[in-house]
Amino acid sequence: MIYFDNNASTPLAKECLDAVIVAMSEFANPSSTHSLGQFAKLRLIEARGEVAEFLGAAPQEIIFTSGGTESNHMAILGACAAQPDKKHIVTSVVEHPSTLLLLADLERKGYRVTKLGVDSDGNLDLSDLESAVTEETCLVSLMWANNETGVIFPVDQAVGIAHRGGALFHTDAVQMCGKAEVNMKSMAADFLSLSGHKMQAPKGIGVLFVRKKQSLPPVFFGHQERKMRGGTENLPGIAALGVACRILAQGSHGSQTAQLRDHLESGILKSIPSARVNGKNAPRVNNTSNICFHGLPSEVIVDKLDQVGIHVSTGAACTAGGNQASHVLLAMGLGLGAESSVRFSLGRDTSKEEVDHLLGVLPDIIDNMRGKVQ
Repeated sequence: MIYFDNNASTPLAKECLDAVIVAMSEFANPSSTHSLGQFAKLRLIEARGEVAEFLGAAPQEIIFTSGGTESNHMAILGACAAQPDKKHIVTSVVEHPSTLLLLADLERKGYRVTKLGVDSDGNLDLSDLESAVTEETCLVSLMWANNETGVIFPVDQAVGIAHRGGALFHTDAVQMCGKAEVNMKSMAADFLSLSGHKMQAPKGIGVLFVRKKQSLPPVFFGHQERKMRGGTENLPGIAALGVACRILAQGSHGSQTAQLRDHLESGILKSIPSARVNGKNAPRVNNTSNICFHGLPSEVIVDKLDQVGIHVSTGAACTAGGNQASHVLLAMGLGLGAESSVRFSLGRDTSKEEVDHLLGVLPDIIDNMRGKVQ
């Protein structure tokens, strides 16, 4: 098995699995006052500290959630509820479905949503953001790195624009965390979302960073998580996420992953000259390559690779299985090319041998498909 779909989900790290097993055997509730409960509470505190250190945040700014979708919803709905007189939100056309579907629902309820476009490489024009933010804007919500193309948005500058206009700022950093430095001491966003299963932790655990000066209305009532998300904490998931953050903080694998990604792209373009890298001229996270094979259905390419044990995807797992082309690639002007694009997303354990194996089998798959199309 060769796995190139890490933007959808990453393999669970052994250290994280060990943390889950230990935490599951420690069954006490962290809110209990007896010694077993307090021992569980210490493990919770330790994990919160590890996540905070990874993000350059204070422990009290870390709110544990069930994942990226809940974190996005909690930030957006909370920012709206905290500013009931403001009914305008600014986002982009290439956001994750969890954001866009929520904003569509808010539009039906009377909110005005401005969706900023992107250029052919997926870049955002900050002058469009400047023009979009008004005194009625309660929130600007922009992803930091795109889940399909890996294109990085200039969120540092975008935060400043939002704040100067009197709006709060949220970034979906699910695809950024673990691939590039994220330091909330130097990046002034009010809210940030991350998801554990993109970082070799389990599914079902995530984080919403909420800056100390901000407070959101509760999603669930209770005393836990600064009273913003009540309920007994998912201690096994939290412990594993803490371990994942500690592993990522201890050593950078970014340069190695970037070299492998570049090796993959150059190899494909050399052997398949008609291929094109989507977003090639934009800043991108180090692990993601979205490649268009003009005129060939991406679902068939994915299936052919799957048959030889290589696992890739057509884009966002949250929209996979549908008949619609990628909204991200359509926004970049690919047209029919959006239906011929495949995403290769590498992981911390991806090897050069695995990339070379892909480069050895992919050209024949493409040549055979082109022969049938012609």
